[in-house]
Amino acid sequence: MERKITSVAALMGITAIILGAFGAHALKKQLSIEQLTAFETGVKYQMYHALFLLFLGLNTLLDEKAKKMVFQLVIFGVIFFSGSIYLLSTKAVTGVDFKFIGIVTPIGGALLILAWSILFWKILKAKR
Repeated sequence: MERKITSVAALMGITAIILGAFGAHALKKQLSIEQLTAFETGVKYQMYHALFLLFLGLNTLLDEKAKKMVFQLVIFGVIFFSGSIYLLSTKAVTGVDFKFIGIVTPIGGALLILAWSILFWKILKAKR
């Protein structure tokens, strides 16, 4: 499980860097300041959670079941949160209005909060 988690963490970090560079260079002239700021928020949260997964994969306090649960919550949380922000903020480029997925963003945020909460709880309850 550790290898899978750290591999996904690396992939998530790579894509965050690529998307960040894409936003800073290619989208800079295409998006408004507000849209670009939103896009950057998606990138930041993706990178934060890539680092979170790296920590999770290297953590020895959690059992496999807890790691798997937190891992899945982070994956879906990033897809829903950052993914929906990417789609919502790039309307000017894609020409597609993704307003209908706006509800997905807070669901993704809730999944990320839940992942952090479970990590916190499991670390508190871990046997020393």
